[in-house]
Amino acid sequence: MKAAVLHGKGDIRYEVVPDPVPGPGEAIIRVKAAGICGSDLPRVNEGAARFFPIILGHEFSGVVEALGPGVEGLRVGDRATAAPLVPCMACGDCQKGRYALCRDYRFIGSSLDGAFADLVRVPARGAVAFPDSVPFEQGAFFEPATVALHGLFAADFRPGGDVAVLGGGTVGLFALQWALLLGARRVAVFDVSPERLELALRLGAARAFDTRGEGFAEDALDMTGGNGFGHVFETAGRNVTMSMAFELAANRASVCFIGTSPEDLRFGWRLFEKMNRKEFRLTGSWMSYSAPFPGREWTMTAERFGDGGLRFEPALICRKLPMSGAGDAFGLFRIPGAVNGKIMLVNQD
Repeated sequence: MKAAVLHGKGDIRYEVVPDPVPGPGEAIIRVKAAGICGSDLPRVNEGAARFFPIILGHEFSGVVEALGPGVEGLRVGDRATAAPLVPCMACGDCQKGRYALCRDYRFIGSSLDGAFADLVRVPARGAVAFPDSVPFEQGAFFEPATVALHGLFAADFRPGGDVAVLGGGTVGLFALQWALLLGARRVAVFDVSPERLELALRLGAARAFDTRGEGFAEDALDMTGGNGFGHVFETAGRNVTMSMAFELAANRASVCFIGTSPEDLRFGWRLFEKMNRKEFRLTGSWMSYSAPFPGREWTMTAERFGDGGLRFEPALICRKLPMSGAGDAFGLFRIPGAVNGKIMLVNQD
């Protein structure tokens, strides 16, 4: 098969590699679409992959090509994606169904070859089939959609109140949609991109705040009658939005950090005091799994993609490039302003 193989920092070569062969309990998926995740960027542009050579790619969809012995519930020809996490299933956290906290997990596209290729091998227990009505490009959004939903579960989401989503990227826009599907009264989205804010409004946001301007925090709090937001989801992983979460939270709010920060988080005593005085609950959210594996995050996403409840907007995709252009795709991230959404790599039929 052909694959975009990472050989070193910035060194991606589209080349012929051996076809993967399914072992017991495994499936081979012929990849149709695969998204570039922010976590892929340091692996390529900073040489931070675990080892070389490696095939990256963990947000993908395609068609089941082959099945190994003992696989049930999956058929050749099914449209499918797969959870990239491969937990050990033996440690204490796995035994409690907390697979993302596994002490000895492997990960497709990080410690195992991933989906920037014609074919990818996956454990069948993590595969999720989806209807023919769901486009392959949408199927490649399963993983970020489940990450957003897991954040709502981690935050013990309750319906009926006002929600703030900080960051209008892929995960943030799915957090917006999940909050509405699960009963939020209104959702406000905060970002620096007018295009992403416009997309948020199309996807159901009651308000979209451009955080580059002055006074947006006051306007946002006015939206809640000065009370603040009962749920705040930080999805950008930046100091400024993490600090913003402390300001926007209501008394006894739930604040959830879904975004992962590439830098130290710093906030002064006045912000820390807000957590004390407001008595809000601050929690993190890591990946997207629950029992039975891969969890309700994945089954609910399949259902809502299938029935249209979780909407797919073409504008979620910034650019589509052929898999052979993976090197060029990562190069775009080094150009300021060139990427404003998901870059999707597609295999041509």
